[in-house]
Amino acid sequence: MKNLFLTLLLITLSFYVSAQKTPFKTFNFLVGKWEMKTKSGKIVERWKKHKDSLTSTSHKFNATGDSILTEAVVLKKIKGEWHFCVTGYEKGNEGRTDFKLVASANETFIFENKSHDFPQQIVYQNKANEQLLAWIEGEIGGKKRKMEFPYQRVD
Repeated sequence: MKNLFLTLLLITLSFYVSAQKTPFKTFNFLVGKWEMKTKSGKIVERWKKHKDSLTSTSHKFNATGDSILTEAVVLKKIKGEWHFCVTGYEKGNEGRTDFKLVASANETFIFENKSHDFPQQIVYQNKANEQLLAWIEGEIGGKKRKMEFPYQRVD
């Protein structure tokens, strides 16, 4: 049992170390405009590359084309570790929350903040054919919840 625990611990640590060694250029796939159709309109994320960070804004558009800024993101290193820093603008989702990169493999990047109410994880996955799958997950009231956001590149 002790050996199994030690093996699992080493595997977990190797994923974490690997995640933090992720070079900046690995995130270049995010740069551009991404769109997801919804029942009431669409959600658009626009990612821009800077010297040592990426920034994004996310807008919700209704069927008539009116939009609201829902969040802004900065993907940057803080004390040598990658962080996905989200500032929310929707009612009940205001303020900044940081999520640390805890794993990266197979074009999938997992950012986590276990102390956040919801979500505790934000995941971005680079898909083929100009597709991006993002999802958030965590617990609300003791129940696991996951919301997926399938995006298509539009620029």
